[in-house]
Amino acid sequence: MNTLSHADLLIRQALVFDGSGHDPVVQDVAVKQGRIVAVGQHLSLRATEEIDATGLALMPGIIDSHTHFDAQITWDAYVRPSPAMGVTTAIIGNCGFTIAPCRPADRGLTMRHLTQVEGMSLEVLEQGIDWGFETFPEYLAMLKRKGCAINVAAYIGHSSVRTWVMGDQANQRAATDAEIQAMASIVRDAMAAGAVGFATSTSPAHNGEGGLPMPSRLASDEEMMQLTQAMGSQGGGVYMVTKGGQMPMAFLKSLSQASGRPVMVAALLHNSTNPQAVFNDLQAISDANAEQIPLIGQVSCCPLTMDFTFASAYPVEGLASWKPAMGLTHEALKTCLRDPAFRQSVKHELNQTSTFRLFNNEWDKVHVVQTFLAAHQPHEQHSVAELAQQHGVDPLDFALDLALSEDLQTVFTAQLLNSDTQAVARLLTHPNSLVSLSDAGAHLTFFNDAGFGLHLLGHWARDLGVMSMSQAVHKLTAQPARILGLKQRGWIRENFAADLLLFDPKTVGRGPKHRVFDLPGGAPRLNTNACGVHAVWVNGHLVADQQGLREQTELAGELLTEFDS
Repeated sequence: MNTLSHADLLIRQALVFDGSGHDPVVQDVAVKQGRIVAVGQHLSLRATEEIDATGLALMPGIIDSHTHFDAQITWDAYVRPSPAMGVTTAIIGNCGFTIAPCRPADRGLTMRHLTQVEGMSLEVLEQGIDWGFETFPEYLAMLKRKGCAINVAAYIGHSSVRTWVMGDQANQRAATDAEIQAMASIVRDAMAAGAVGFATSTSPAHNGEGGLPMPSRLASDEEMMQLTQAMGSQGGGVYMVTKGGQMPMAFLKSLSQASGRPVMVAALLHNSTNPQAVFNDLQAISDANAEQIPLIGQVSCCPLTMDFTFASAYPVEGLASWKPAMGLTHEALKTCLRDPAFRQSVKHELNQTSTFRLFNNEWDKVHVVQTFLAAHQPHEQHSVAELAQQHGVDPLDFALDLALSEDLQTVFTAQLLNSDTQAVARLLTHPNSLVSLSDAGAHLTFFNDAGFGLHLLGHWARDLGVMSMSQAVHKLTAQPARILGLKQRGWIRENFAADLLLFDPKTVGRGPKHRVFDLPGGAPRLNTNACGVHAVWVNGHLVADQQGLREQTELAGELLTEFDS
């Protein structure tokens, strides 16, 4: 039979959100050989599989534009938990924290950097990463050979490029002109091989081994300019940067103008102690777009909440006053944390207003999650501010003394940023914002926002009415597809890829977090279950249903290496 009379899959009577942002329509959608072949009402087709979707909604699969699956994807072709969360395409390499290119001599350094900056277990990385590559083109070739359950596109990462050229000097000094030219050559080769763009970070919160800055933070403006122009030299690419407060928007505009390419700015999160800063950045982005200079701000629909211990206190590691503790372990770290001068320095900095930092002295938003001494169990689920007041001490002193008394094993949770509902609503509905920042694949024991798309649909659209469901779908699908140049994805249209999410709009959302132990060596990670998800298809292949991930012998995802300009 021909395409018009027979399909592989026919989804009938679904409320179709096509990605455009327009009102949904009850329609049938037919799929054949991984593509959408017909969309309409009461299609007169037969299919190998038919699904009655009455009462359910169908949308394009979620595009997660900010993940860190670069390492995990080499051992986990299912990039858990994203497929079960409705994600059908993931962009890896964000912030420039990639594992390619990487010489064999630099593998240990690269893993130790990731352990510090992205909260990844060194033991997991050592056991899990498949180092069957050195250059970035070889990394892409390996990913294509291995396959993946979802579609993947990869940035070429600045810190890795810097380390390839400069070795252990990459996070110590500025690059020479010759080194910049060597880096530019690598970036051009990566773009020719199929990179989606060039990613970097200037954020003071991004520190590598021993508390030293990640390599990209040492880059001069000239280095940034040369590498961004190298990215755009073949007419494509997105420049992605996690911006430090010292990096002015005017410079980002100049990068976009010089390269002729879009600039994607992360991480635009609301800070309750400096509430206007993020809106100033978004206004600058709007002003740039009014001048036909394409800048986009990555925002999050989730409160940034993180579990941590003071053995690896990520929320405060961006503080200048915390530097003496960085890189220390065991007794040396405990001695530092006991030091009254160290504590006083931290208190002084926390009392100063900051444009952007993760932790802003809001001890009422830091809770004790788990203690290890029976006498301390009553502290659990109480805020540090409350407990410190009960004991008549400073909150920092209380938290550090509690941790030290338990050999730094006490688990805390901190709600760091994005906790103001009205402010976050403004971020999400801004015309130049991209809902993103799941960080999937990173901070696995600290938090899990891989279900950000389901949270946007259920919490922000359905429950709060901050936007319509159609607008939420657009923010998760067609908008990122257009910005990233993803060909024939992000819409429910004929001839487009059959990346689809079937869900119940009355119940869609994400469940509570819990721990699972499925990393290499049985190490734990935080997980959340999807709510209201009935089916997820990638290129027409079912990858998840109501029971979650479906492991199959055939991996349906495509490595995306060709993009619309």
